Amino acid sequence: MRVAFYAPLKAPTHPQPSGDRRMARLLMRAVARAGHDVELASTFRSYDRVGDAAAQARLAADGARVAERLIRRWTALPKRQRPQAWLTYHLYHKAPDHLGPAVSAALRVPYVVAEPSVAPKRRGGPWAPGYEAALAALRHADAALCLNTVDLEFVRPALRRTAHLDLLPPFLDAAPYARAAARRTHHRAVLTGRLGAERLPMDEPWLLSVGMMRPGDKLDSYRALGRALARIRDRPWRLVVVGDGVARSETEAALAPLGQRVLYLGALAAARLPAVYAACDAYVWPAVREAYGMAILEAQAAGLPVAGGYGVGVADVVKQGETGILVDSDDDRALAGAVAALLDEPARRRAMSKAALAEVMARHDIAAAARQLDAVLRRAVKARRA
Repeated sequence: MRVAFYAPLKAPTHPQPSGDRRMARLLMRAVARAGHDVELASTFRSYDRVGDAAAQARLAADGARVAERLIRRWTALPKRQRPQAWLTYHLYHKAPDHLGPAVSAALRVPYVVAEPSVAPKRRGGPWAPGYEAALAALRHADAALCLNTVDLEFVRPALRRTAHLDLLPPFLDAAPYARAAARRTHHRAVLTGRLGAERLPMDEPWLLSVGMMRPGDKLDSYRALGRALARIRDRPWRLVVVGDGVARSETEAALAPLGQRVLYLGALAAARLPAVYAACDAYVWPAVREAYGMAILEAQAAGLPVAGGYGVGVADVVKQGETGILVDSDDDRALAGAVAALLDEPARRRAMSKAALAEVMARHDIAAAARQLDAVLRRAVKARRA
């Protein structure tokens, strides 16, 4: 079938990399992998970062005009050339969907939402218009797929009784990471050769953190990381950091107490990341207010056990005690203890590595997501026709 895809927060073609852009691209790939023709409906961005009611009103009006143009374009085509379903990724109060409900209603096709979010505390606040618009879109949905269990509780009451609600585990294409994991010794030697054996000794455990360096949750995570690792400087380890951004100087200041143990690789192209993951021994990330963390999933796909914070939905991608150790994101002492446990128990670390590889392939690979998305879309089309 033909599927129209839309991401109101950040289009898959947006120039700035992020987890949202990555998941938007993965969703399009998964739908295509399921055998459907997927089309990016629009790059219109409804995002209001600051909570400006006037700006939200303008975005709603602009979105209505974009929706009307899409309706005119598609209704002018023969029915077989129109979308048979609409799929929106990540709508919430800061980025509601002003397109999908109107277009799907005009075309009489099902409206499906992946990763919707409802935050009742935003009712009546500066994002009240966006909050109400997000709720209105959800009331129109034929099916909703949450990417973490926390969202299920709040999304369910917003849906119509007949709407289908399910959990879609966060996913990625695990194959490149699995291939990299199989060549761990090679990738480790390459990284040591690049950075120097004195800076990155082969006989010491390598910890890894991957994250954009920007104000807010990411910077808070880097600061928590610095505080936690400062507590275990009595152990041998090195920290490899991948990422860059406008908060680079603040990030370096947060990690400065760790001295020469920190090695910065900067921002890396996606194709280079699997080798870096595979070369390291454990992934460490506080995940402050993080929905689930694509990097945490990538790390496990490459066979890295995780020492991290629960965030919002990290427990949906890390099996506590099996593929990693999770603690409260704001508990520096507990995070230090989790890292120390992985450093002090190599056998446990290796067992978690194998478990992480198996768990990602079974539950978080793009093949599993493609099957689930295919089933949801087909069910929605069948129900709408009935």
